[in-house]
Amino acid sequence: MSSDVQSATLAKPGKYLSFVLGREEYGLEILKVQEIIGIMEVTRVPRTPPYVRGVINLRGRVIPVVDLRSKFRMPILADTEKTCVIVVQVGQQDLSVTMGVIVDEVSEVLSFTQDQIEPAPYFGGGMDEAEYVIGMGKLGKKVVILLDADRVLKGEELAAVAQAAH
Repeated sequence: MSSDVQSATLAKPGKYLSFVLGREEYGLEILKVQEIIGIMEVTRVPRTPPYVRGVINLRGRVIPVVDLRSKFRMPILADTEKTCVIVVQVGQQDLSVTMGVIVDEVSEVLSFTQDQIEPAPYFGGGMDEAEYVIGMGKLGKKVVILLDADRVLKGEELAAVAQAAH
C-alpha cells in the first residue's frame, strides 16, 4: 500500500472501544465489537501462526483467538485478572470471521469528533504494521492509536485464523 493511500485513510468520527497493550492505548470501532469477556481457557491448535493463541468455546461456538501482543511483536506477558478477550467481527473480500483478540486491559468507550482524529503518520518503508493504523485519536494530552479491525490480519492470516476454528 503506498504512503499516499495510507495517509488519506482516516478513521471515522464516532465511538471506539479503547484498550491497553503495554503502555499504549488503542481503539477499535465499536461497531466491530460484539462483546468483551474475561480471559478463559484457550485450546491450542497445532500448525497455526505464533500469534494465534488457539480457540475458545464461546457459548457453543468455537472462535479463534489472536494474541495482539504477539501480533504486534511486543514482549509476551502472563495473563492477569485484567487480561480480556475482545470478540470482533472482521472480514475481507468474501471471508467474514468472528474472532477474539487478547488485550492487556479494556479501558472505556471513547467518542472522537473529526477534528480529534489525525491521519496515521508515515512510518517509513517496510513498516507493514502501520497499515492497520487508520488514525490517531486525540483527547487532551492523550493519543489513542485507532486500528482497522479488518486489516489487523492480512488476507492469508485471516484465512489461517478462520481455519483454526474448523
